[in-house]
Amino acid sequence: MRGGGLWQLGLSITRRLAQTDKKAVGRRYFASEAELKKTVLYDFHVANGGKMVPFAGWSMPIQYKDSIMESTVNCRQNGSLFDVSHMCGFSLKGKDCVPFLEKLVIADVAALAPGTGTLTVFTNEKGGAIDDSVITKVTDDHMYIVVNAGCRDKDLAHIEAHMKSFKAKGGDVSWHIHDERSLLALQGPLAAPVLQHLTKEDLSKVYFGEFRITDINGAHCFITRTGYTGEDGFEISVPSENAVDLAKAILEKSEGKVRLTGLGARDSLRLEAGLCLYGNDMEQHITPVEAGLNWAIGKRRKAEGGFLGAEVILKQLAEGPKIRLVGFSSTGPPPRSHSEIQDEKGTSIGEITSGGFSPCLKKNIAMGYVKSGFHKAGTKAKILVRGKAYDGVVTKKPFVPTKYYKPS
Repeated sequence: MRGGGLWQLGLSITRRLAQTDKKAVGRRYFASEAELKKTVLYDFHVANGGKMVPFAGWSMPIQYKDSIMESTVNCRQNGSLFDVSHMCGFSLKGKDCVPFLEKLVIADVAALAPGTGTLTVFTNEKGGAIDDSVITKVTDDHMYIVVNAGCRDKDLAHIEAHMKSFKAKGGDVSWHIHDERSLLALQGPLAAPVLQHLTKEDLSKVYFGEFRITDINGAHCFITRTGYTGEDGFEISVPSENAVDLAKAILEKSEGKVRLTGLGARDSLRLEAGLCLYGNDMEQHITPVEAGLNWAIGKRRKAEGGFLGAEVILKQLAEGPKIRLVGFSSTGPPPRSHSEIQDEKGTSIGEITSGGFSPCLKKNIAMGYVKSGFHKAGTKAKILVRGKAYDGVVTKKPFVPTKYYKPS
């Protein structure tokens, strides 16, 4: 399932569960349940009212007892706990792990200080995005990387093929896929105060994008101060045998204010924060420049290249791309993925890639690609929803201000 349908599916399930026989709905949406992988928190989700749906080969909660609207607002006001164990974390090790990774991503990996990370993109030979990823330099000979669940197989195959070639030439790099670990994302204004109850690590000294290996609730964890909501928060890699206990402890320490939150609200939160969803806003034929991720290309990499597709990407940086990802606000029904974008004369200029009704702003928001020249904030457009044109306007992202914890 493409992620842009999550929000819509969640709303559909909510309506149907309220109106019809729950068993019939269950058969329709959960028919392939037996074939799906389950995280170690599966039973915990079900016990807490999680509505499970297929996502990237996994059975994942799209929502709990709260509506997606309520969950989205609560994350920004208090906090949310997400199970993101379907995502794939792995480590690269060896004295050449940094130069190896730099052949595959656009980031200046060498310039990262130990204990810091960044968003990056794995590119193909044409400069297109194979996946977006958060990479962290643990030490100069250890990189920790998290890739998207839906891209796991192709990402690992791509990396392995290049690793074999690199090692055949004498390069020192190996890897370990952390299938023994689970991943929790704690997001929102209460994330740090709640997590501080469970660790001796002084979280006030861990800033956005920074990484620590530390004990949390008695378990040996990797924590990164990052997330996918625009809020302050942490992604916590925890040994799978400790994951349920950690989730329970976080909820308990928050006194009910941090709530379990599903993929439906995660989608609305990331859209409000103007963050790309791979498979919707980024794909193999879209470059980081077209996706507005110029800032993620390291300064040295812009000068030297040295990554797959560098020739295409550096040319776009010099000349400008032909299409650009922009934000929109609009009237009428919320735009959805593949809604056509037209100029005021009715000429097609692009397509929506993600859209919906913002629970926090109480209005329609969307992202989509338009021809260069139509990308400036304030540009008026028409967005087609079910064959009818509605007024739209190019709007700066993020739609909701980000609250990342950075040094003052």
